[in-house]
Amino acid sequence: MKKGEITINGEKYPAYVTNGAMVRFANMTGKEPTELTDGKVKDITTYMYCCIVSACKREGKQFEMTYEDFCDYTDPDQITEWANSINGEEEQNKKK
Repeated sequence: MKKGEITINGEKYPAYVTNGAMVRFANMTGKEPTELTDGKVKDITTYMYCCIVSACKREGKQFEMTYEDFCDYTDPDQITEWANSINGEEEQNKKK
């Protein structure tokens, strides 16, 4: 498991995939994380939000942003960088 992080509004938060993140995403969107291949901004931002919420819970870090707040305080470059890091890790795991 890659333990990534993201800085939002000057504060660092853990941002990585957990089972809880995948379940949250499915509950919020009605889609499985495997359906993220279409590149829709709402889906990827929702998935990242779910990963942060779940990773913060796991690590005991407070994260009280709503999804809309999260979107307001992040920019597309942060989302793209995070998505690329997650996809790169998945590709490496497939090669093993």
